[in-house]
Amino acid sequence: MALHGGSWATAAAERERCGDAYVLATVLSTAGSTPREAGAKMVITGEDTWASIGGGQLEFLVIQRARALLSAGATVQRVEGMPLGAEARQCCGGSVSVLFEVIRPGVGDVVVFGAGHVARALVPLLAELAFRVRWVDNRPELLASPPVGVHGECLADPVAAVPTLPDGAEVLVLTHDHELDYRLVHALLNDFRWRRVGLIGSHTKAERFRTRLARDGLAPALIERLECPVGLTSIPGKRPMAVAIAIAAGLLQRSGEADEETGEALDWRQLRRLLEHATE
Repeated sequence: MALHGGSWATAAAERERCGDAYVLATVLSTAGSTPREAGAKMVITGEDTWASIGGGQLEFLVIQRARALLSAGATVQRVEGMPLGAEARQCCGGSVSVLFEVIRPGVGDVVVFGAGHVARALVPLLAELAFRVRWVDNRPELLASPPVGVHGECLADPVAAVPTLPDGAEVLVLTHDHELDYRLVHALLNDFRWRRVGLIGSHTKAERFRTRLARDGLAPALIERLECPVGLTSIPGKRPMAVAIAIAAGLLQRSGEADEETGEALDWRQLRRLLEHATE
């Protein structure tokens, strides 16, 4: 186990950037004599720790409990009271309350094809919501400065990216070219290993694509996997940001359904970030 000094905030930001699960342990309150004041924080992963909440047996117990939470696979927030004399066997004899926040950066892989108005509104939202985003287009000037944490990829033919995409990804087709949309949808459905293939467009566009896919020999079961229109229909509006919010909300809803299967709760920070953008 490696113990690192330095700022907990820097360590947390680096864990987020790398996609590593970690626990942020915070001293919420103290009573009596304690090694650190309320507000002290440390970052804990399965192998390393950064910063300190006072050292000694207290810190050892906090690290143990944090790693047990990580091993359990859940995303939780939990407060525990820890008497230093009885439990931690420290001579200062006070007590502390510690908040454990299990943070798992990246709630899933999302691949966005296209860099038009909707995609440019959507991708920063997805990055803020901690999705792992791969953004593919054939216009380098539109991918010159992707948001932090977003992998931009410029390809002369974006269809060439399909074989390299991660299994289980949410794939969104939002390009500026209907023929490119069709080629992408055909390639994605023909090699279906995704959580979802979503296509921006109207019901009319969806019907035309489905008719053409059938004519080109795709099985009905594969064609049915195409989701078009994409996003929550309960969110009104046709402006790029409104459409982007509807798509992001749909992804969050699906992520929440997956969390129910694993006993995890949707992270409150994701909902807050989405609402902040919705009210801008």
